[in-house]
Amino acid sequence: MHVSAKGDYAARAVTYLAGVYPERASAQVIADSYELPRKFLEAVLADLRRAAIVTATRGADGGYALRRSPAEITVGEVLRAIDGPLADVHGLRPDEVTYPPALQHLQEVWVAARSAVRSVFDEVTLDQLVTGEFPEAIRVLYDNDDAWTPRLGPQQPTIPRGADPEWRI
Repeated sequence: MHVSAKGDYAARAVTYLAGVYPERASAQVIADSYELPRKFLEAVLADLRRAAIVTATRGADGGYALRRSPAEITVGEVLRAIDGPLADVHGLRPDEVTYPPALQHLQEVWVAARSAVRSVFDEVTLDQLVTGEFPEAIRVLYDNDDAWTPRLGPQQPTIPRGADPEWRI
């Protein structure tokens, strides 16, 4: 998983807009609130406007607002609008990659990884980013020490053989 700076700024901006929904906020106010470079943020907001996630209104009372309720917009939708597919292999979606038969299982791992990323980003809505009231399956993923610890060096598999692939989710 890789979230670009642009994707991170987009997530921050829509979180701000979710917190003030249905009101508008200027790019300057959002930038000042989260110490973001305003010009870069404006480019991010333009992408979100083209993706119909935010609306823009000009004028003294203008600014940006979410086009829909924060409960109807997921983090995945925002990230796709900015960075494209949530998972790719050399610029291709995991299901589009072709390998010789001896490597078919590698493609299955790429597809599984995409599914795991989707199971988080497509389940968390913008209102949940504001309140922190995440679904239990999401809370379980970050509410353990291992989730916060970087892994270095060789790793042993942690999913028991034959277990349900979503046993930890």
